[in-house]
Amino acid sequence: MRLNECKITCMHIASAPVLPASASTWLPPDDALRSELHNEVHARPSARIRLPALIVYVAVLNEGVSRQAECEHLRQLPGQADLTLERMQGNFVRLRLDGLTVKWERHTEFTRYSIIQPLPEYAGLGASEPDLLGCLALPQYWFAQIPGRTVAAIQLAMVNAPLDEATTLMAQAVAWLGGRTVVASLMGSNPSQLAGPLAEPPNRHGYGHPMGHSWALTQFRLQADGFERMLVIAPEGTSQTRAGRIAARLLELETYRLMALRGLPVAKALGPMLAQSEAALVRITAQLENKSASDQELLDTLVALAAGVERATAENNYRFAATQAYHTLVRQRIAELREKAIPGTQTIGEFMQRRLSPAMATVAATGQRLASLSERVARTSDLLRTRVDIATEMQNQQLLEKLTHGQETQLRLQSTVEGLSIAAISYYVISLLLYGGKALKALGVPMNPEMAAGALVPVVLWAVWRTTQRIHARLHTAH
Repeated sequence: MRLNECKITCMHIASAPVLPASASTWLPPDDALRSELHNEVHARPSARIRLPALIVYVAVLNEGVSRQAECEHLRQLPGQADLTLERMQGNFVRLRLDGLTVKWERHTEFTRYSIIQPLPEYAGLGASEPDLLGCLALPQYWFAQIPGRTVAAIQLAMVNAPLDEATTLMAQAVAWLGGRTVVASLMGSNPSQLAGPLAEPPNRHGYGHPMGHSWALTQFRLQADGFERMLVIAPEGTSQTRAGRIAARLLELETYRLMALRGLPVAKALGPMLAQSEAALVRITAQLENKSASDQELLDTLVALAAGVERATAENNYRFAATQAYHTLVRQRIAELREKAIPGTQTIGEFMQRRLSPAMATVAATGQRLASLSERVARTSDLLRTRVDIATEMQNQQLLEKLTHGQETQLRLQSTVEGLSIAAISYYVISLLLYGGKALKALGVPMNPEMAAGALVPVVLWAVWRTTQRIHARLHTAH
């Protein structure tokens, strides 16, 4: 029975209409951002670099620089006149030219240009501070006309050499970098493979080498040509993808280091302003405590101080947050190097820890100091507001007491006026009765009008008073 049901089901599926391959019949409709988010991990793939290679890297701040201007600059490259702006919407373009590769990457604050070409023989490991700009395949004016302001410029040479003779190799590397003190790291070391019976022996490609896969050396100094120099030494057989990852980590490490340091001048410039604001806040708090200044004077001073602090926060909050983000990226790139010390040199991570960490601590402390000052200004404002509210309540209470006293006086006056009104109304009523009596006497009615009016005076007074009381009672009932 189950076999027959399976056959029927299969026949039903086979007879179903065939949809185009692009239409998914297994899933609900895609979210609008699904493809974009899914492909984000492939947005900036690492380059494949064949050693020996020379990478000339320039990172520029792109504030005020449009994507159109960068596209027009890339069109100046040979054979790239047809480059479209739509191709650059993904923030990554790789252009393959004759004998070199140009890579363009646009980020939030900066744009990176990487030119990858073969390293000439005269600039190899045996050279002493070789001229690298003279062998570039692109003209000087193309680099000079890159739109933006330079934040990082690096000449990265990647060469092949065995890593066994460390002393000879270090001497050659130092001579290549100009004979000055270098920062060097053995990259790719795996702590689990440094010792033990299960240590993996190196193969012919260098994979799994217990001592790491390459050397990275630099001085972190600007040369006379405006570039920094880095040197990577890897054994023969290093794959092109590994070489590309090594280059990407080193170049990103230096770029993020410089971008993180952009917060340091801002923090230093804020120092005097923060000191003055803190001193002013202390004076305001003392005056508030001693009641040596009027509320209006304190309020004006405090508002001016709060406005200055909030303006500084608005202007520099992004810079401080970006500094922390870039510093996090620097630490991540250092961790990805998996570096190990080369005897006699300082590793890249140690250099960053000793030189970069104090600057990052200064930026973080300044950001916290600014945030703390803003909170203290807010608390002082609350205290002043409380004092003003209490003074306002006291004034309102005094005003209410005056109004109550006035109402009592008005009530007494009203009572006096009501008594006079009863007398006046009674007088007019008696006068009318007197006139009525005189009229009746004139008609022949035997009566004494004056005696009758006098006798009715108490009755009229009581009637008017009673009527007034009833009117008051109705008014109170209505309220």
